Amino acid sequence: MIHLHTWTTPNGRKIPILLEELGLPYEVHPVDIGKDEQFSPQFLKISPNNKIPAIVDDSAEGGPLAIFESAAILIYLAEKSGKFLAPSGPARYKALEWLSWQIGGLGPMLGQLGFFGVRSKEKSPLAIQRFTEEADRLLGVMDKRLAEVPYLAGDEYTIADIATYPWTVAATTFLGEVLAESLATKPALHRWLERVGSRPAVVRGMAVPKV
Repeated sequence: MIHLHTWTTPNGRKIPILLEELGLPYEVHPVDIGKDEQFSPQFLKISPNNKIPAIVDDSAEGGPLAIFESAAILIYLAEKSGKFLAPSGPARYKALEWLSWQIGGLGPMLGQLGFFGVRSKEKSPLAIQRFTEEADRLLGVMDKRLAEVPYLAGDEYTIADIATYPWTVAATTFLGEVLAESLATKPALHRWLERVGSRPAVVRGMAVPKV
């Protein structure tokens, strides 16, 4: 059994999407970050960086294995199952390339824009401008790529798409007003959103955890 510790954030949605795609049995343990449950001693034993998501795989080789950081979990589950990440060659590295792009670029920049542009009561025009421009640049990179290929890594749907989808949904919903002008000029991105979002496992994964 895989124990999934997660919450209703873009990062928190990634792992249930992959688990649903793989059909692996898992048990959800909601970690309410609004109530600081990520700082509980029990959770810190699993995720010392006090961030969701994290998993504990009871069936791991050598005994139960705890993993934190969404990219590490995605790679682990993909390799465990042999799906959504090529075992070797260019296809593998393209998927890891775009996974790294999401982890190091799109996620952090949209997260900062969400804080300064939406959640913060005190508005900082310079910060909002900075992160809006960077979000637009990154979404432009994504749109250009998806105008050339159906999925981020190429012809196949991979963990790179799974990692990027929840954040792109957030860009069009939570950040939709801030990024409206940018999003209006990226048709390939919207086609990809429809393509990925129509997958039944994605629909189910985006609803986890149910709170």
